[in-house]
Amino acid sequence: MTQDSSSRGRPLHAKILSELGIISLWQSPRDAKFLCAQRFVRFFAYGASTLVLASYLSALDISDERIGLFMTLTLVGDVGISFFLTLFADAMGRRAVLALGSALMVGSGVIFGLVGNYWILLAAAVLGVISPSGNEIGPFKAVEESSLAHLTPDAILRDILLWYTLAGTAGSALGVMACGWVVNLLQTERGWDFIPACRVIFFVYAGIGIIKFLLSVIMSEKVEAEVKVKKSAKRASRRGSGEENGETQPLLVDRPVGQQEQEQEEEGSDEQKSGRKSILPFLGDKKLASLVIRLFILFGVDSFASGLSSLTWMSYFFKRKFSLPEGKLGSIFFTTSLIAAASMFLATSLARRIGNIKTMAFTHLPSAICLTLIPVPASLPLALTFLILRSSMSNMDAAPRSAFLAAALPSDKRTAIMGSINVVKTSTQSLGPLVTGLLAERGWFGVSFMIAGSLKMIYDLGILVSFLGLEREKEREQTEQEREREHARGEEA
Repeated sequence: MTQDSSSRGRPLHAKILSELGIISLWQSPRDAKFLCAQRFVRFFAYGASTLVLASYLSALDISDERIGLFMTLTLVGDVGISFFLTLFADAMGRRAVLALGSALMVGSGVIFGLVGNYWILLAAAVLGVISPSGNEIGPFKAVEESSLAHLTPDAILRDILLWYTLAGTAGSALGVMACGWVVNLLQTERGWDFIPACRVIFFVYAGIGIIKFLLSVIMSEKVEAEVKVKKSAKRASRRGSGEENGETQPLLVDRPVGQQEQEQEEEGSDEQKSGRKSILPFLGDKKLASLVIRLFILFGVDSFASGLSSLTWMSYFFKRKFSLPEGKLGSIFFTTSLIAAASMFLATSLARRIGNIKTMAFTHLPSAICLTLIPVPASLPLALTFLILRSSMSNMDAAPRSAFLAAALPSDKRTAIMGSINVVKTSTQSLGPLVTGLLAERGWFGVSFMIAGSLKMIYDLGILVSFLGLEREKEREQTEQEREREHARGEEA
C-alpha cells in the first residue's frame, strides 16, 4: 500500500503532519530522539567554532597556507580516529563510542580555549574532535545512522533521517548566529579583543561536549547492535539461572571442558558477527563490492569539493572580500542555514514521489552551479544572492542519500561499510582545505569555489547514472514483498 492511498480520508492537519514527518518522529523510539538531539547539540558546537576558526588562527599570525594545512591535518587525524572507532563500534558498544567521541570534543575545546600555540592547537585538533569545515567529523554519523536504521521501522526511516539531518542543520544555524553575536557583543559592548572573545566560544564548545556525553550514556541498550544485545541477554539469562552469580557460586567453578569451549565459540562468533575481524566486510560479495567502490569514488569527489568550499573558508572569504564583522556573518549564515533546513522538507516530499536518486541529483546540481558563481560578483548583494540560492538546494540531497544508503546496504554490514565510506569522504575532504589555503595565499581564493562547484556537478551526474537502476530494482523488490505479504494476509483471512 502506498503512502498516497493510505492517507485518503484523513484530516488535512494529519496529512500535513504526516507529510512533514512529524508523526513519524513522534512515533519513533526514545533512543532515536536522543540521537537526533545529539546531532543538534554537536552541530551547534560545530557551527559556533567554524565561524571564527580561520579568523582566530589568522589573528594568531598564522598564514592562510598554514591554516589550510591545519584543516587538512585535522581531517587526516579524524580519518584514523573515525576508522578505528566505527570499525569496532558494534564490538565496543555504540553508546561507548559516542561517549568517547564526546569526551574528545571536551578535551579539544578546553585546549583551544587555553592555548595559542599553533602546534599544540594542531595536536588537539588532530587527536581530538574539532570540525575545521562545519561538516560532520569523528565517528558520530556512521554510528548514529546505523543505530537509527536498526531502531526505526523501514516505513518511517526516511522521515526520521530527515529530522536527523534537519537537527544538524538547525543546530549549525543557531551555533553560527550565536557565535557571531556573542563575539560581536564581547568586542563592542565589553571592549574585549578578538582572540579572548573567540576563546569563550571554544569553552562553550567544551561545555556542549559534556551535554553530548550525557545524552550518549542515558540511551538504552536497544541502540546497540543486535549481536551485542543477544550476547548481553545470554549473560543475563545465565546470571538469572545462577550460572554467573558470584554470590551463590564458588570463586573457581569446575565447568565441563565442552561447555567452556562452546561458550568460547559463542563469544568468538559474536566478535566475528560484530565485524571486529572484518576490516572491509564487502570484499567477499562482488555485487556489494561494486556498489561500495562506486560510492567511494563519487562521495570522494563530492567531499573533496566540500573541503575546497567549507563553511570555514566561505565565512573567511566573505569577511576578507567584503570586510564583514562576525555579527553580520553569523546572521548571514544563520539565514542560509534556515533556508537549507526548510528545503529538506520539500526534498523528502519530493523523494516520496520521484525517488531518492533523482531527488539527490536534480536538487544538488543547481546548487553546484550557484557555488561556482559565488566568487564572481564584486558586489555583496549579488554574491549573497548566489550564496542563498546555493543554500536553498545544497542540503536537499542529505536525507534522501541517507535513506538510499540504509536501503542499499545490508544491515549486518551497514555500520562498518558506512564507517569506511566516511573514512574515504574525510580522506578526500582533507585535501581540499590545503588547496584552498594555497590558492588564498596567492590571491586566487575564489578559484577554489569554482573548482568545487564543477566537481560537485560531476558527482551529481555520476550518482544519477550509477544508482538510478539500482534504486528501481530495490523498489520492485519491495513492491513484490508487499504483494506477497498482502496475499499471505488474504489467505489467512
